[in-house]
Amino acid sequence: MSGRVLVGVKRVIDYAVKIRVKQDHSGVVTDGVKHSMNPFCEIAVEEAVKLKEKKLIKEVVAVSCGPQQVQETIRTALAMGADRGIHVEVSGKDYDSLGPLQVSKIMAALAKKEEALLVILGKQAIDDDCNQTGQMTAALLDWPQGTFASEVTLEGDKVKVVREIDGGLETIKINTPAVVTADLRLNTPRYATLPNIMKAKKKKIANVKPADLGVDLTSRMEVLRVDEPPQRQAGTKVETVEDLVGKLKEAGRI
Repeated sequence: MSGRVLVGVKRVIDYAVKIRVKQDHSGVVTDGVKHSMNPFCEIAVEEAVKLKEKKLIKEVVAVSCGPQQVQETIRTALAMGADRGIHVEVSGKDYDSLGPLQVSKIMAALAKKEEALLVILGKQAIDDDCNQTGQMTAALLDWPQGTFASEVTLEGDKVKVVREIDGGLETIKINTPAVVTADLRLNTPRYATLPNIMKAKKKKIANVKPADLGVDLTSRMEVLRVDEPPQRQAGTKVETVEDLVGKLKEAGRI
């Protein structure tokens, strides 16, 4: 197959970092904080690269939206095996208010421009946990979607997707072009080796602006305030059921 896969890669605060809220409660502290690729995006990149290794698609294109720093995330995807990158330049207030709807418009525009066979995204990002971009991208393109994928198989002009749902697993078959979102058990992402990291430095990253794609980044949402979760009170141990009932009564729970 000679199709092209578009993969979204988001730069997020690293999963191991303790999140701190800004003093003015306008957001979280990002300056001087370690960032990395969203783990679900890593899974999406791995799946796209696997499809290329099986010679089912011809090219993997990694896309990221944001300031200059997101090129590091794109380079990571290139080191994992993506062929080239697209950096959609978004900065300042536009970046602060960038949400799933705006990213979906960008991905949909690029999917048309690049004539993509598949768009593979992580099912959600670990910073906002929205789980919306894949679904919105499919809606804007009017393409079939296979979300929460734990297995993806290309079969001619169709894609078989095993989905993780509340009741277990659901298997669907959809036409291409299509949008797929990667769940945790789809694969285990590879580590980028030093030789591949060096090769990635020579791979091309194109710079485009949202306006070049005809995308308006105006946000329909406003963040009023960001607060840390309330501190949990320490628990107490009781010896008997009677003591437990007494404590619950004192607390007004029963």
